[in-house]
Amino acid sequence: MQKTMMKIAAITSVIALTSCSPKIVGTWKIVKYESKTPNTRDLKVTNIGTLEFKRNKTGVKKISYSLFENQVQDNTPFKWERAKDGESITISGDGTQLNKTWLIIEDRKKYQKWKSTDGNNTVQELELKK
Repeated sequence: MQKTMMKIAAITSVIALTSCSPKIVGTWKIVKYESKTPNTRDLKVTNIGTLEFKRNKTGVKKISYSLFENQVQDNTPFKWERAKDGESITISGDGTQLNKTWLIIEDRKKYQKWKSTDGNNTVQELELKK
């Protein structure tokens, strides 16, 4: 009886610890970044690097791509915070245009789709895959 209770307690502890960890923790490939502004040409880049989200609400960007003969590099740390309602995530720190609040459009275990704006009619879309 005591062994059974210990097994149940161990299983319950594992479930409790894993269910509290957010889906976003881990390394995500940036499979698409798109910026759309009315009356201008859309900007779209694919497979530009990774975002690593750590449990302690920090992370690291490893981004590299070329656009119009300009090389963009961003290998900087960041902080992140997910809204309590789970509908948005804020990335803050130095570096690229990814540092902002993003609305979470799709939130799956291995796929994320986010959208944001710069306040000037430009909409950015980000797609991530594990």
